[in-house]
Formats: sequence, C-alpha cells, structure tokens
Amino acid sequence: MLQQLKPRRKPVIGIYTCGLKAYWSQFEGLKERLIEYGKFIDQKMRDQAEVKNFGLVDDEIKARAAGEWFNQQNVDLIFCHCGTYVTSACILPVHQICKAPVVVLNLQPAARINYAKTTTGEWLAHCGACVAPEISNAFNRGGIPFHIVNGLLGLDYTPEISLTDENTAKRPEAVRAWEKISDWIRAAGVISTLKHSRFGFLGGSYSGMLDLYSDFAMLQAQTGIHVEILEMCDLDRNLRAVTDKDIREKLDEIKEMFEISGDSPSDPLVKRPTDEQLNWSAKVAAAQERMVRAYDLDALAYYYHGSEGNDYEKLQSGFIVGHSLLTARGVPCAGEADIKTALAMKICDTLGIGGSFCEIVVTDYEDGTILIGHDGPFHIGIAGAKPILRGMGVYHGKKGTGVSVEAKVKSGPITTLNVTQTIDGKLKFIISETEATDGPIMAIGNTQTPARFKCDPDTYMDKWFAEAPTHHCALAIGHHSSVLEKVGILLDLPTVTLE
Repeated sequence: MLQQLKPRRKPVIGIYTCGLKAYWSQFEGLKERLIEYGKFIDQKMRDQAEVKNFGLVDDEIKARAAGEWFNQQNVDLIFCHCGTYVTSACILPVHQICKAPVVVLNLQPAARINYAKTTTGEWLAHCGACVAPEISNAFNRGGIPFHIVNGLLGLDYTPEISLTDENTAKRPEAVRAWEKISDWIRAAGVISTLKHSRFGFLGGSYSGMLDLYSDFAMLQAQTGIHVEILEMCDLDRNLRAVTDKDIREKLDEIKEMFEISGDSPSDPLVKRPTDEQLNWSAKVAAAQERMVRAYDLDALAYYYHGSEGNDYEKLQSGFIVGHSLLTARGVPCAGEADIKTALAMKICDTLGIGGSFCEIVVTDYEDGTILIGHDGPFHIGIAGAKPILRGMGVYHGKKGTGVSVEAKVKSGPITTLNVTQTIDGKLKFIISETEATDGPIMAIGNTQTPARFKCDPDTYMDKWFAEAPTHHCALAIGHHSSVLEKVGILLDLPTVTLE
C-alpha cells in the first residue's frame, strides 16, 4: 500500500584511488593492491548508489583526465581514496575541473602492521594518512571545500600479498567509518533528488503567517527544486475526470490505511465521518493523485481560502486524507502552503525516515513532554498504530470542514527537521533528536506525538525559539542528525543541531 508513486533516485558517486607513479616500478604488486582496495570500496557502495570508479590517479595528467571524466558522468559526490602517499599536485586538478563535493577517505587496511616483517612496500600500502593532511592543505588553499573520513577499510578477508591481518570488517573503527560514508552517500542522494524535483504550490499562503512566506527563486537557487505554481482550477479539472471506479479504489485504499472513528468522546466538533464525507475525500484523493501525476510533482504545499460555500471551499475540505496518502507514497504534502516544511518533509522522505507535518500542540509539564503534530497531513509510513479518521466541524481556526487524521508516530527515537529562513534570505536547518513516548493524546482529529527531549521542555523551547524557526517542522523516526547535517553541508546551508 505504501508503494512510491515515483522510484527513488540513487545518487551518482565518483571514486578514485590515489598513489605515486614512481612507486610502481619499485614495489611489485603495490599498484594492483591499491586498485583492489578501491574496487572493494566501489562494491560496498553499490547498494546505495550508482558508482563511477575512475580507478588510479597517480600523476597530474591522470588527475585532469579524472576531473573531465567525472564531469561526463555527472557525479553528485566524489570520494578520494588515499591508497598511499601521493603529491597533492596529482590530486588538486581533479577537483579544480569537477566541482562536485569531495570526501577524502583515509581508510587504513589493517589495525596494526606486522612490525617484525613489514617492508617498505608493505608500509606504503598502509600509509594513506600520510597524504591526507597534504591534500587538505591543497584543497584549502585552492578554495575547495572538503571533508575527511578516517578509520579502517573494513575488509572481510586478507589479500595474499599482505604481511598482516586485514580482516577488520567488525572492528568499531571500520563500522564507524562506513556509517559516515553511508551518511555522505545518503545525503548526496537527497541533493540529487532535490535537483530533479518539482514542488507544487497550490492556492496561496495562509495570510499573516510571515514565517511561511518564501521566495520561489531563492528556493530554486539554494536547493535546485522547481516550483510549479498551481491553481485550484487545476485540481478541479482533475476532479472532473475522476470516475466511479477511481472513487471505489480510493475508498478501499482509505479503509485499508485508516481506522474509521466513532464520535469523539470529548469534542463535540469531532464526529464519525459520514459516508458522504468519506466518498468526497476519496474522490478528492483520486483527483489529487491525478494532478500529481499530470504535473510530475515530487512534493506539494497547499492552502485555499475563498468565499463561503464556493466549490473550491468544498474541494479543500477533502484535502487531508488524500494528501496523507500522497505523503506516504513519496510525495510529501504540507498544509498552510508551507513550502519550506514541504522541503523538510521531502528530505526526510528521500532518506526513508518519514517526515510528517508538525507544530507544537501543547506541553505536558507533568510528563516532561512536548506534543507535536497538526490536523494533517500525516506520514502513514511512520505511524505507531493504524491512523484514525475523524470528521471535523472546523479545522482549528481555519475555514472549512472535512475528514482529518488522528495518529502518533512509533514510540522510540525520533528526529525533527525545521527549515527556516534567515535575515539574509538563506535557508537554515534546525535539527533535534528526541524520543517519542507512548503518552496519551487528545481525541480531536489531530496528529499528536509526545516528544521527550534531552532537557526539560522550557529549556528546549528556549534553545529552539532562539534559532528563529518556522513554526512547522518535519518529524522523522530514528536519530538522524548526522546525515541531516551532511545534507546541510552539501547544500551549503547554515545548520544547527540542538542538544
């Protein structure tokens, strides 16, 4: 039921191994050994990425050729594998020609050399750390941003040529290194996805919510997304094309995904959804999916405010259910036309960690938690239990009625990503890692998740509000500050992780 509407993109990752050409005639087997290490790294990355391995770069001529080749391959990120010592003049041209971000890999093959038997050639196969500082100096002076991963290579065997044990796959130094490498690849996948994404902006911004207003040109310039401005008539046109068969199929999908509630035990505005409301939500959901396919959308921000009782007011009353279904299938939808939070949700969804639309609901000082949620949309893929559909008399302060989603995410580690904008027009990430508890929530047709932060609620809010956030955020399952920070780095955006 959660099959993606569009397949997820794999990033294109470049890799090369560096070494000094003068060594090959002096030390038999060294060149082939380093190439073997590079192929191991290549193969280990292939589950996450489309890998383009140039092979060995051992002089400035090869470096220029590598830079040109990586440009032709349109790589999203390059890993420079320090095989052994090399002069930095053999490395810099790669990255002067190809401007893709670069991560230097200082991955030693063995945890410890065999001191009694090691030869010069053997030592050279383990001395990648020798060149790493020289490369970093050359990059810095060349104005090339870079990052370094240090650790063990993580082979699960020992090459025949080796004089020591190179089976280090389970050592913590290898595990940590590969976790970092994986995060860089995942972050590159986000950047690649955004560069090929079309975000719909349906209707208009909620009047007066100044934090949500955004410059579409700024969004494209800083993230690569295209913003397609849509009107309610575009959705209405797709609504008119919906068939009875489409409605029946959507109703089946809704009943499979959601629990249909009775009347709220506490709120007289919240009732069991009527058959008419459910049928309308199903028809609108079918139209929403048609529109997403027609405009090839990857995300959507939406809000509509019109005269009392007009057809578009009725149309927007069916939004939340369909937008929750789209969010679960890889097209995140953000209400109140908050396109920056749609961006945050898309980033989380691309990483496979959810990304539900949230704001602060209320603080529980007795429990030490902050409830975060909204009247929708909800990311069904991270629900702790089957989400509940409730009929709404009014959407807390906003015009319109309809069916809304009541749910909370799975208990356990969660991460929030807030995308805000600074005084100089720069997007900014605010990241928090916390824990979702199984505490009580209100039966008012809103998504709500109790979150217990590392500090008390007031201290956390002091820190969060001081960063001038947008009042919405994306909620994801698991702790993911490491990879989200790398997304911020690759986008060249200021990023803050709150403790």
